[in-house]
Amino acid sequence: MRCPFCGHAESQVKDSRPSEDGAAIRRRRLCPECGGRFTTFERVQLRELTILKRSGRRTPFEREKLVRSIAVATRKRPIEPDRVERMINGIVRQLESQGETELPSSVVGEMVMKALKSLDEVAYVRYASVYRDFRQTEDFAKFLSDEGLSEDGVVEVE
Repeated sequence: MRCPFCGHAESQVKDSRPSEDGAAIRRRRLCPECGGRFTTFERVQLRELTILKRSGRRTPFEREKLVRSIAVATRKRPIEPDRVERMINGIVRQLESQGETELPSSVVGEMVMKALKSLDEVAYVRYASVYRDFRQTEDFAKFLSDEGLSEDGVVEVE
């Protein structure tokens, strides 16, 4: 593994252990060149996924991009980080087990929306506002009423 500090091509593994959910191996590494210490994670990848964007462009699936977008939606919300990590792992496993190597970005977006809705309504609405490209306050109001959510955050039952 290349050192992120000095770029040296090799590093030594000082400690390995499974992550909290057992879906990854956490490795503490030491660079013999500069002495820098860093952590890497090793995960199983069932298949290489390609995401087909709305524009028609194809890009490789990046788990970290998924993590960042969910982190923005869940920022400052009372959600345990391990619940978010389990949700992300579940989404990635679902994507990899679809049987397809090329998936439309809408599939990823809808999976995230569904998972966030059951996790935290505020995070769900935050993600939806970006994913559905809300432009005006009326877009929020329409979305909230379509989803059975009131504007004051109380779920309406029909």
